[in-house]
Amino acid sequence: IPEGVTSIGAFAFWRCSSMTSINIPKSVTSIGDDAFYNCGGLTSIEIPETVKSIGNGAFSDCTGLESIEIPSGVKSIGDFAFENCSSLTGITIPESVTSIGGCAFNSCNNLASIEIPSGVTSIEARAFSWCRGLTSIEIPSGVTIIRDRAFYNCTSLTSITIPKSIASVGDRAFS
Repeated sequence: IPEGVTSIGAFAFWRCSSMTSINIPKSVTSIGDDAFYNCGGLTSIEIPETVKSIGNGAFSDCTGLESIEIPSGVKSIGDFAFENCSSLTGITIPESVTSIGGCAFNSCNNLASIEIPSGVTSIEARAFSWCRGLTSIEIPSGVTIIRDRAFYNCTSLTSITIPKSIASVGDRAFS
């Protein structure tokens, strides 16, 4: 992608399953909905610090994606953003993130750990459901709501720290 491009639009690389790498320039500030949907050949991607938002389904079904570092400027991670990234073992979410969308990490089976930033106030529906590799989770004190099925079917989850700030736990949140 040439320098000067400011956004990667919706469906830009949709189903480019043979693509193994991409260089996102520092001029990019947003990654649109489903921009890299089903790009199973990608194993890693470097998102520049200039990116402020990751759209709905942006990396959904990137089954080869093993790790990703979200830059410190990102404020929101869209719904389904990393859904079914089944090879994802680690992800770094910066403190700048205040919103993690519903199903954002749904079915990331090999995700062993995740640190939820302190600025997040709610854990959306199915945000981490079917993350069978998760063994422990510490919910930060700013979170007030854990929505329906947020950690549904996380069968390896043995330790959960829930702060006093929680006012509501949704249906089957830890079922």
